[in-house]
Amino acid sequence: MLCSRLCHDLLSPVGALSNGLELLAEEKDPQMRQRCFELLEQSAKSSADKLRFFRLAFGAAGGFDALVPVAEARSVIEGLIGGAGRITLEWMVSADALPKSAVKVLLNFALMGIEALVRGGTLAIAAELLEGRTEIVVRATGARIAFDPTIGAALEGHLPVAELSSRTAAAAMIHQLARSHGGHLQFARDEGALVLGADLPAA
Repeated sequence: MLCSRLCHDLLSPVGALSNGLELLAEEKDPQMRQRCFELLEQSAKSSADKLRFFRLAFGAAGGFDALVPVAEARSVIEGLIGGAGRITLEWMVSADALPKSAVKVLLNFALMGIEALVRGGTLAIAAELLEGRTEIVVRATGARIAFDPTIGAALEGHLPVAELSSRTAAAAMIHQLARSHGGHLQFARDEGALVLGADLPAA
């Protein structure tokens, strides 16, 4: 299901690369060729940014207990947001590194927040490494919040396995990850905000 989700999200930028190459092969006008190159560059960057994000958010390389520099987590989130200015990132993470399991939760929360801000807004991310546990809060605020209730059910472990889909698989994954560490996830939503929280004791 996670592979299906990844393929769905990569289809658009990779397809744009293919289309751009076809146009470039046929186009003779110098200005239009330059425009094709710009579109190819944008699509290549979008594809690479998504792959970097999903590798860290979904991947298991190196196990789940290693520490990950928070600068890397911030970098992949900024890449996913892009430079259009539709979403403003507020970063409030004081630690230099967090456990990989906590970073996975943080990244998936960030993805949910980005997708909830269908008309743009502010994504505030806070995390604190305390003695024996990590606390994470991600708050998405904007003119309109879109959040599928089944994702919330999967986050809290209430969605039946038979009802899981590629849309809810990531939420189910981080629920299982949090539970395996003795932690828990929760969310709250109103008309203008989505708040996602995690308390993750050390393994």
